[in-house]
Amino acid sequence: MKMKLPNKIGKFDIYGGKFAPEVLMPALEELESGFRKFINDEEFQNELNYYLREFAGRPTPLYYAKNLTEKLGGAKIYLKREDLVHGGAHKLNNTLGQALLAKKMGKKRIIAETGAGQHGVATAMAASALGLECEIYMGEEDVERQKLNVFRIELLGAKVIPVKSGSKTLKDAINEALRDWLANVDDTYYLIGSVVGPHPYPMIVREFQRVIGRETKKEILRKEEKLPDIIFACVGGGSNAMGIFYDFLREDVRLIGVEAGGKGIRTGKHGATLYAGTDGVLHGMYTKLLQDKYGQISESYSIAAGLDYPGVGPELAYLLRKRRLEVLYATDEQALKAFMELSENEGIIPALEPCHALYHAFRFAGKMNGDDIIIVNLSGRGDKDVFVVAKELGVEL
Repeated sequence: MKMKLPNKIGKFDIYGGKFAPEVLMPALEELESGFRKFINDEEFQNELNYYLREFAGRPTPLYYAKNLTEKLGGAKIYLKREDLVHGGAHKLNNTLGQALLAKKMGKKRIIAETGAGQHGVATAMAASALGLECEIYMGEEDVERQKLNVFRIELLGAKVIPVKSGSKTLKDAINEALRDWLANVDDTYYLIGSVVGPHPYPMIVREFQRVIGRETKKEILRKEEKLPDIIFACVGGGSNAMGIFYDFLREDVRLIGVEAGGKGIRTGKHGATLYAGTDGVLHGMYTKLLQDKYGQISESYSIAAGLDYPGVGPELAYLLRKRRLEVLYATDEQALKAFMELSENEGIIPALEPCHALYHAFRFAGKMNGDDIIIVNLSGRGDKDVFVVAKELGVEL
């Protein structure tokens, strides 16, 4: 299929766009102009690559999971180790890019939203490294679930603002961050953490996360002299998925996104937006989302705070519509199973988010041939989830 950037009005076919208040349009236009000016600027790219290399620790390795490959007896399993990025997740790729862009645009203050806390930590790290003021909005429920990350954000010199409205999760944190930006557009840069929101954010975040896929393609060709058969990635908003998928869109590689099945699709307690959602408008974009028959946004749920979001990036909705993307879901129970499987067999404690993708990768691998290759984007490490997992296992820490 023919791949393209969003068109002039920020649409991926029917998805995307700018569904934002008129007062925000100048800020969005300023952002797009600044991004297009600097993204191909040699000085900007050299500075960004310096921070990605020297501060974030890129490139990350593509790790052959030998023990699990042998145990499952099928396809070779490789893990793209984004858990080894400074801060523990892929989020820093994007926050360094956007924070540097904000500085070049003359902004002094960064605001952001966070669910699992990883984007908040990564934003605080980037802001600190680049000398910018930083405030992070976080749903009160996520503040409780992710106490360690809240403390890390504060240690980095940023301020966490708990959001007590609505479901008190990521959706509501985004709402409050947008309100803040609306009131302070002159000196404030809103640093969105995923491929969501009004244009040009989905494009910007995808471009800064593409480093994952570029590295993965080089590494697998060097190791195996061929491309993988399947790439798996978890999908919440979708930044780690678009980051690894984008450079393989024109290749003969199956791309499978795995969403949060929560307590099960039939229970309504899930975050499987692509799998079970319908088209509508949320947070400035037309996309797939979870809503009731009256168009009211439904509450999403996942044991993984970073997948607990009732929408998804419009480019992923477009790829599903064009049948370039396959979508599955994994329940909390299945994600926990994959968490234990990887921890015990490979000595890697993963975040709960990519465990959703790991579950299906392991399931597929055992049914494939020994010369087949699977890559999983291991988007984060599990330090932040140890207390959540312990509680699920009935262990008191």
